[in-house]
Amino acid sequence: MSELKFPTVEQELNLKKLELAALLEITKAINNNLPEEALYKIYHFTLLAQLNIRRLSLFLHDEEWECKVCFGTDHNFREIELPPAITALREITSLATIDIDKRWQDFETVIPIMHNNRILAFVMIGNVNAYYTTLGALSFVQTLSNIILVAMENRRLERHRLAQEAMRKEIEIAREVQNMLFPKALPNNKDVTIHATYIPHSSIGGDYYDYIAIDKDQFLFCVADVSGKGVPASLLMSNFQAGLRTILRQTTNLNTIVSELNDLIYRNAIAEKFITCFLGLYNRATRELSYVNAGHNASILLYENNTYSLLEDGCTMLGIFDELPFLNVTKVVVPHNSFVFCYTDGLTEVFNQEEDEFGIENTIRVLQDCRFVSSRNIHRQLLQEINHYSNGASFADDITLLSCRFK
Repeated sequence: MSELKFPTVEQELNLKKLELAALLEITKAINNNLPEEALYKIYHFTLLAQLNIRRLSLFLHDEEWECKVCFGTDHNFREIELPPAITALREITSLATIDIDKRWQDFETVIPIMHNNRILAFVMIGNVNAYYTTLGALSFVQTLSNIILVAMENRRLERHRLAQEAMRKEIEIAREVQNMLFPKALPNNKDVTIHATYIPHSSIGGDYYDYIAIDKDQFLFCVADVSGKGVPASLLMSNFQAGLRTILRQTTNLNTIVSELNDLIYRNAIAEKFITCFLGLYNRATRELSYVNAGHNASILLYENNTYSLLEDGCTMLGIFDELPFLNVTKVVVPHNSFVFCYTDGLTEVFNQEEDEFGIENTIRVLQDCRFVSSRNIHRQLLQEINHYSNGASFADDITLLSCRFK
């Protein structure tokens, strides 16, 4: 540091008045809840006018070091990276004692600003009154800087808290909306028993299943998966559900239903999102199942003798093209005591330690082994199998299982 010149009693008294004025100015600015840019300007002018500090730069850490205030210097320190030799400091230090780029000779002293044992900022000052280089005087600059920076830090934390709270409420609302999409009850009668299991990966998932009674003979069941997760996926899925139920009131033609759904998703999808789904329309009188697989995992039709068929015909995923390039509605007769199993890729895309996928082959094996137990127990066994397969690792995606046992 430069040679110390201690102030006279009169100068000391004048300094204390200036420091008090600076403290009041900063406190008033904070209490007036001024924006950060205004606080930085007041900080700048207070140090310049009240304490006669004519060169200063303030580096604040916000993910990375950034120069927020710079005045009186020959260089633009907003464009100069703060060197490690400075970031390592934890006490007031003369820059003349540090081996750094000579551009930093614009300043004489570096003052670290700390809060809760964490570095918030570094203040570099230069060209000050000789008697304002005492440790006590520099400590006041440190205290003044600490007051304003901690106030701004608390504001940022409060903004973050409010943003997190708003997001939490959005997620809560979206989760409630999503839960409303699922059917309140699934049939268990002389013709069919349907059971579903839904395990979201996070608070809001992108999977969906449905059962919709159409008339005394017909009903539709569906499993779908939106690309992505969170609120956008939930909103798109709610559009899909509302659209499906609206279209079903007008027609039961699967070709028309799927084409209309594709148009709906194409017009409403955000950020290139799309939906894969399996739609099955069953007629109790004819025992015919009409289905469309729109880019979804193949559903499994398991017969009484434990042979099976994969239901994989249909079209591409919905929402990619304004008009589907191809669309096939397939009809199959469902014999007595058959079992249709629908699922999303969260089931099959589970990996073991060797990065092998659980896959559809293991899914079929479990279904065949558990062929005659309840659907609830089949689902439970599948979940136990993939949990064991992944060695207890958390699942990376939503998992939806839907079983239709035709009697």
